[in-house]
Amino acid sequence: MADRTPRVPQLDDISRAIVEHLQADGRRSYADIGKAVGLSETAVRNRVQRLVDAGVMQIVAVTDPLQLGFARQAMVGIRTSGDSTRIAAEVSALPEVTYVVLTAGSFDVLAEVVCASDDELIDLLNKRVRAIDGVVATESFVYLRLVKQLYDWGTQ
Repeated sequence: MADRTPRVPQLDDISRAIVEHLQADGRRSYADIGKAVGLSETAVRNRVQRLVDAGVMQIVAVTDPLQLGFARQAMVGIRTSGDSTRIAAEVSALPEVTYVVLTAGSFDVLAEVVCASDDELIDLLNKRVRAIDGVVATESFVYLRLVKQLYDWGTQ
């Protein structure tokens, strides 16, 4: 039987340190990080590119959607029948969906969505998410205020 355990890239201490520096400040220069970890700017740039290419990390601007004019953000719990991985992939393809995970428990899939309005959220749920074959039910948890959002948990 084939091993289906996801392959996790092995990071050395320097790569871990680079990731942690970028988690603390994604705008920090490669030269500054290089000084902190004992590498040249070019070596840091190359390591960062390999980490990005391997899917270990992304470098993005983290924003508060409400501050950018998106009036509605929600977590949508989805109950499915059949192949939940297929349904998760279909949900992932929707442009309003920002985060999708397969779960165990009362929901099979959780999807975070960002919408411009309540009407857009209603349309997304009624006409697109619930229209996916195999979606049995949804439950929406509407965000009222973003209290904490951090991505600096470090490495292991």
